[in-house]
Amino acid sequence: MIEVKNIRQFYGRNSDNETLSDISITVKENTITALVGANGAGKSTLLGVMTNLIPAKSGSVMLDGVDVREIKAAEIAKKVAFLKQTHQLSIRITIQDLVEYGRFPHCSGRLKDIDKEKVAEAISYMSLEDIKGKYLDEISGGQRQRAFIAMILAQDTPYIFLDEPLNNLDIKYSVEMMKIVQKLVVDLKKTVVAVLHDINFAAAYAGHIIAMKDGKIYKEGNPFDVITPKVLNPVFDHDFHIVNHDKRPVCLYYDHEDYNCEICSPPKHDAHDVPLQ
Repeated sequence: MIEVKNIRQFYGRNSDNETLSDISITVKENTITALVGANGAGKSTLLGVMTNLIPAKSGSVMLDGVDVREIKAAEIAKKVAFLKQTHQLSIRITIQDLVEYGRFPHCSGRLKDIDKEKVAEAISYMSLEDIKGKYLDEISGGQRQRAFIAMILAQDTPYIFLDEPLNNLDIKYSVEMMKIVQKLVVDLKKTVVAVLHDINFAAAYAGHIIAMKDGKIYKEGNPFDVITPKVLNPVFDHDFHIVNHDKRPVCLYYDHEDYNCEICSPPKHDAHDVPLQ
């Protein structure tokens, strides 16, 4: 279990410049928790604090009952995998090499049989066997993201943190990635916390959603608790229109008056025209 208690974080020495203000949450196990909010809301900072990559100014993060500040980094890495928003590498490596790097907390680079097994399982799970010898700069963005997911799978941690995993992916690969993350929870019993910018992806795949605004928790709960105009309008400073589809809330990104304008209205057709499909 991961518990965040009264976390405060600010830049510099001025406590008035808070990026996180009195944050307290308990991460839901064996589910996807999505962090949503406008740019600068503190989502990525909160991920960094929860993994102890950014030491909190006050408060505590408890990992399985122990304060993360009392746990060595190598031991945290055996329990928590963190895929950052930007994961550019300065060296040219293959998919195989990248996935093997995920075992570093367990073997310090000297792979044993169990490490090789975990690497092979991760590559197979992500369907990368046929291209595992290719270099990262030779594959598509979707394949590259799958390779990094395979790396954290090989790390074999119960908790996975993803900072904008859909960044720079088109719709096809974004859907594929969220289905993969969902499978990690269902098949492998992982606990996933992800920063997501697309509200509809959060609503479709997350079991728990935390909406943040100005470094604070504005609202948390299931999709129907959070994906509402009452919550999203102030969080994003935008008027949302929400509909229910297939037992999930869906955001429509348009204003009501837009449908009455000539530009946005469907063209008129006479009786001899082919109906719109």
